[in-house]
Amino acid sequence: MKKLLPVLLLVLLLAPLAKAQQQPQFTHYGFNGMQISPAYAGITNRPEFMSIYRYQWLGYDASFDDGGSPQTLFLSAHTPVRLLHGGVGLNLMRDKIANTTILTAALSYSFHMKIGETGKLGLGIQANVNNYKKGRYRPIDEGDPSVPFNSEDTKYDLGAGVWYESETFYAGGGVTNLLKAEYEFADSSNTGNGTLLGENHIYATGGYHMPLTTDLTLTPTVLLKHDTETFSFDAGGRVTYQEKYWAGVNYRHEEAVSALVGVSLFQDNALRVGYALDLTTFNKSAKAATSHEVMVNYRLAEPVIRFKPPVRTPRYFFTR
Repeated sequence: MKKLLPVLLLVLLLAPLAKAQQQPQFTHYGFNGMQISPAYAGITNRPEFMSIYRYQWLGYDASFDDGGSPQTLFLSAHTPVRLLHGGVGLNLMRDKIANTTILTAALSYSFHMKIGETGKLGLGIQANVNNYKKGRYRPIDEGDPSVPFNSEDTKYDLGAGVWYESETFYAGGGVTNLLKAEYEFADSSNTGNGTLLGENHIYATGGYHMPLTTDLTLTPTVLLKHDTETFSFDAGGRVTYQEKYWAGVNYRHEEAVSALVGVSLFQDNALRVGYALDLTTFNKSAKAATSHEVMVNYRLAEPVIRFKPPVRTPRYFFTR
């Protein structure tokens, strides 16, 4: 932990320097370490597959063009790899916001170090490719070269992060768009050169599993975020019963309050299914009342390395 805290503090200190277009944020952040930090890859010792679908501001109608209900599909997979002394992971995401569609694919590697008896520290890097597609926009001034029109651009970028995991506590963080790729879009006459700068996003998160009884565990969680010129946070917690059923609440700064429910199924709680409902509490006149999120997570058993024992035969015991 002593090695982890300076890194997390550095992430938080750098946050006020970052500017960016806002990236998707999920209410299931307490289950979604791969979206927060590449260092999460393989840190749980179990191969995992995750999918989250978020429909934000359900029913919002902008009355023209493509409207304003953002819809995001996030997929991830990660596994420990002993030969690499860590883990690898893959993220895929499709995010649609009105006339803009963003496709992202990211490959992560995390180097793991044992901390104490149960703790593990991961240091991660990430390579990603991002495609931004701008649809049909209607400029106030016809032929405005700064307004994109059915144009798209693809760029490569990098990310990095840190993650600490133990039986009772986790904390981690990450930063995206280290290369600050610049995306260019043409206008309807193909003469413009409108740009979008992919600036940094910075995340830091933590949670603590606190037993209340032999059957109940309370897990308070927090997520700190910085994008564009805005610093925001999520804070909440969930109660888990017999490691199978959970319910919780969350507060997103100047956005919403949320309720979460979920259940674990099958042997070793391999399958986890969760649902989250967000109730808009800030600037309600410009948004719809609710947002909805569904999570499905499947975890395989921890890989076991079995060494084949040497074959011994009496013939080598005889001497001539």
